[in-house]
Amino acid sequence: MRRRDFIKVIGVTAVAWPLAARAQQANLPTIGFLGAATPTAWSQQVTAFAQRLRERGWIEGRTVAIEYRWADGRGERYAEIAAEFVRLKVDVIVTSGSAVVAAKQATSVIPIVFAVAVDPLGTSLVASLARPGGNVTGLSIQSADLAGKRLELLREVIPGLHRFATLANVGYPAALVELGEVQAAARTLGLEVEVLGIRRTEDIAPAFGALTSEAQALYLCGDSLVSANRARINTLAMGARLPTIYDNRGYLESGGLMSYGPNFPDLFRRAADFVDKILRGAKPGDLPVEQPTKFDLVINLTTAKALGLTIPESFRLRADEVIE
Repeated sequence: MRRRDFIKVIGVTAVAWPLAARAQQANLPTIGFLGAATPTAWSQQVTAFAQRLRERGWIEGRTVAIEYRWADGRGERYAEIAAEFVRLKVDVIVTSGSAVVAAKQATSVIPIVFAVAVDPLGTSLVASLARPGGNVTGLSIQSADLAGKRLELLREVIPGLHRFATLANVGYPAALVELGEVQAAARTLGLEVEVLGIRRTEDIAPAFGALTSEAQALYLCGDSLVSANRARINTLAMGARLPTIYDNRGYLESGGLMSYGPNFPDLFRRAADFVDKILRGAKPGDLPVEQPTKFDLVINLTTAKALGLTIPESFRLRADEVIE
C-alpha cells in the first residue's frame, strides 16, 4: 500500500472510531439521573447508586449509559431537566423529592424511580404503595415522623434547651409537613420554636439575621435547597453558635452537629434495584413502593468541640457513627 493511501486509511479510521463509539453508546439503555442538589452534596448517593448498578451487571459506558443533570437546589430547573430527558428518550428517570413531581408532569410514559420521596401517596405520585400504577415508583421516607425523635436528641446534648429555631423551604410541600410535625413535637416537649422560612438561596442569610438571641439550636428540614447550601448554612449556624440537627449524615461533612434519619446512600442503592428490574422489563406500576430499613444517628465531635458542647459518653456509644 502506498504511503499516501495508508495515511488516508488511518485518517478515516481515526474519525470513524469515535463515531462508532458514540453510536455504540447511543444504542445502550439510558438512565436520566436528575440530581436535585449538587454533585458534591450527592456524591455518596451517586457512588452507592452506580456501585449497585455494577453489581447488577449495568456498567456505565458498556452496558448502560447514564445522563447526569444537576439542578443545584433550584426548583425551577426540575421541569427543564425533565423535559430534556423526554427529548433524549431515556429509558428511565431517577430523581428525588419535589423533582419527582416535575418528572411526572413531563412524561406519563418513561418510568420514573424516586430514591427519596416524602408521602408519595398523599402527594398523588402513586395510586397506592402496594400497586403504584402509572409510571412512578421508588422509596418513601416519612421524615416528618422522626421530628419528635430529633428534638429529644437535641435535648440530650443541649442542657436546659427551651427554645430552638427551625429552617425550612416553605415552597416545598414535604418541608411544610415536617415543619408542622416539628411544631407539634415542640408543644408536646414544652419547647418554644421560631420558624425561619426560605424559598431560595438568597433568603438564607436574611433568615439567620432574623433569629432571636434566645434560640439555642437549629433544626433543619432537609430538601434540595438546604442540601445545595449546606456549607453556607453550617457556617452561619456556627457563627451564631447554634448546634444543628439534620435528617442525614451528608450535612455533617460541612460542619453540621448531628443527624438522625434514613441512610440516604442506602436508599439510592436500593433505587438501583428498581432501575435494574425496569430495564429488564418490569413495569414501574407493578413494583411496590418500599420504606427505609436503615436509620443512622451520627454525631460530629469536631463541631461539638468548636461549639463548646460536651457530648455524654452514653450518647456517643448509641451513635452509629462518630465523626472526629
